[in-house]
Amino acid sequence: MISAGKAFREALKNNEPLIIPGAINAYSAKLAQRAGHKAIYLSGSGVAAASYGLPDLGVTSMEDVLIDAKRITSATSIPLLVDIDTGWGDSNSISKTIQEFSKAGCAAVHIEDQVFDKRCGHRPNKQIVSVLEMRDRLKVALDSKTDDSFFIMARTDALASEGMNGAIERCGEYLNEGADGIFLEAVTSLDQYKEFKNSFSAPLLANITEFGKTPLFTQSELNVVGVDMVLYPLTAFRAMSQSAENVYNSVIKDGTQEPLLDIMQTREELYEVLDYYNFEKELDDKLSKE
Repeated sequence: MISAGKAFREALKNNEPLIIPGAINAYSAKLAQRAGHKAIYLSGSGVAAASYGLPDLGVTSMEDVLIDAKRITSATSIPLLVDIDTGWGDSNSISKTIQEFSKAGCAAVHIEDQVFDKRCGHRPNKQIVSVLEMRDRLKVALDSKTDDSFFIMARTDALASEGMNGAIERCGEYLNEGADGIFLEAVTSLDQYKEFKNSFSAPLLANITEFGKTPLFTQSELNVVGVDMVLYPLTAFRAMSQSAENVYNSVIKDGTQEPLLDIMQTREELYEVLDYYNFEKELDDKLSKE
């Protein structure tokens, strides 16, 4: 059996581009795998919002994200990429983060160059650390790997404050430090991805998040300019949230859920995803032997 990191690298090699949808919990991850996806993603923003009802302002801890990551890797068999923000602290914290997420069965992480009190990548007033400090973060992360195939990606938020030239310069520094790939955040044009790929051959991730700075480029458009990974971090979560809100409002308004049945997953469909009947049979067999 190959490691999670190796599986991620194989998926990256065999898919042009590799589509990576976000999953906010184990059940969502099972649905993504069932749909045929080859990798999945756990967003720090998703953990903050879905698991804790908090904004993406660096208020959740490594342990908070690790809990959800463990649940996902326990429920699925496809590689998981995890958002580890800035690494949650000093070199000891970064080292522990890499070791814990690798031990939890995760395949890859991305670590960013914002300051510790970070913001959502598509919000104003982001502040970034020096190139030297980010290289130090990467060095600690890379040195802490217990599996050589574990994939460590560098995310840069420099585009907003330093422009494309500054972002390209930083990407070069991060790749020289040993980063396995680059997450170029808040891109506004296809030409910016193309410029990166004209400068580097390293794997490049495009974050195609809704309602942000980046237009909703298609996978075909991104493939043409050389993007290797296309991330949809909270697409399913946003759809799920709007659907849930509609349901909550409807049961007050209509006094029944009956008009909503057509948009619901049925009990049988739920059981099929969960392999319910096999679990039930195992329980019955166990009880019959007692």
